[in-house]
Amino acid sequence: MANGKKNNKKKFLIFGGLGLLVVVVILLVVFSGNKEEIITVQTEKATKKTITQVVTATGKINPVFQVMISAEATGEIVELPIEEGDIVKKGQLLLKIKPDTYLAQKNRAEASLQQSRASLNSRKAALEQVEMDYKRYQSLFDKGLASDAEIQNSKSSYLQRLGEYNAQQSMVIQAEATLKEANETLYKTTIYSPINGTISKLNVELSERVLGSGFSPGTQLLTVADLSEIEANVEVDENDVVLITVGDTAKINIDAFGEKVFKGVVTQIGNSALSSGLGTQDEVVNFEVKILLTSLDQSIRSGMSCDADIITETKNNVLAVPIQSVTGRLENAMKAPVEKPEEDGAVIEKKNGESKANKPKEVVFTVVNSEAIMKDVKAGISDDTYIEIISGLNEGDEVVTGPYKSISKDLENKSKVSVQSRGGNKNKK
Repeated sequence: MANGKKNNKKKFLIFGGLGLLVVVVILLVVFSGNKEEIITVQTEKATKKTITQVVTATGKINPVFQVMISAEATGEIVELPIEEGDIVKKGQLLLKIKPDTYLAQKNRAEASLQQSRASLNSRKAALEQVEMDYKRYQSLFDKGLASDAEIQNSKSSYLQRLGEYNAQQSMVIQAEATLKEANETLYKTTIYSPINGTISKLNVELSERVLGSGFSPGTQLLTVADLSEIEANVEVDENDVVLITVGDTAKINIDAFGEKVFKGVVTQIGNSALSSGLGTQDEVVNFEVKILLTSLDQSIRSGMSCDADIITETKNNVLAVPIQSVTGRLENAMKAPVEKPEEDGAVIEKKNGESKANKPKEVVFTVVNSEAIMKDVKAGISDDTYIEIISGLNEGDEVVTGPYKSISKDLENKSKVSVQSRGGNKNKK
């Protein structure tokens, strides 16, 4: 009997303990499930700053004025008094092609012209003679002293000589044109500098035979460049080119000069797109922008690679936050999209059978009483680090600046946060 009571008491203790353990586990699960996640973030106060918007591009250095000279006459180079790098004046002899063939053509054209002119003089004398006879017969006919046949024969001879004279006049004009063409071709065997500049490229050598421009481009002989005015020809992305205007200043780094910075000003913005990878996923659309260098170095050479920072706009004393603080959120994020996103990031949703564009809005998260408060903002220009806030924030607001994953995805309005100091310590909950 005593043993039965002991066994019952033992069972009661065992099952009672197990029941208490189950209750504790259930309570732990319930309370831990209701515990809200705390996200660790970094913050920075919104302050007034000077923001300078910059568009970065890469390209090549080229002279503003350069002339590429090609051969217009075929023949052997018999004179080449220049070398690459020489400084030349406008009108200075650059190159001479053997002129013998073209000189012979000129002489033949001159002889042909002289012959045509001599024939014209002969035709003119004959015309004057028959014209006098025709006038005499006309006078006699008027007095009744000449027959109809005589006046008709005289008129026919006159008109025939007149036609021969006019035809010979055309032959003279044709011969003059042939001589002019021969002189022009002969002139092309001697090439003079069209501008003051430097021989930036010389593609031929003395005694080399070159081909003139007939039905195809002639041999490219040399390039004369005016190195007193240099520009950077850079390619700017289609999204950035709309920010640039003629007159914007720029800072240019030429690879060959290391950290040295050259100043420049935008002089021209291309209207035609420069596309690459057309029709593929890697398609890129750029526009050429020309920047005149206002500071020069005599060592600059055509074709050097460069990077340009084009300053498009500067605003002083504007409210700004770190650029990573501004993110996008869909206005109706709780609704499931039924169509693919549009190009501008909008998601098409359907409500009551009607399509509706759900565009992302710009937001930042501020920290108030250990909570992340989502605020709609309107952003302005930006530099590499900060972005202007036109509306939606006040100076001194504590703005979340990181981590990027928390800003772009994890944080929601009124999420619980813990602010981490710059040194890595959590100093606020």
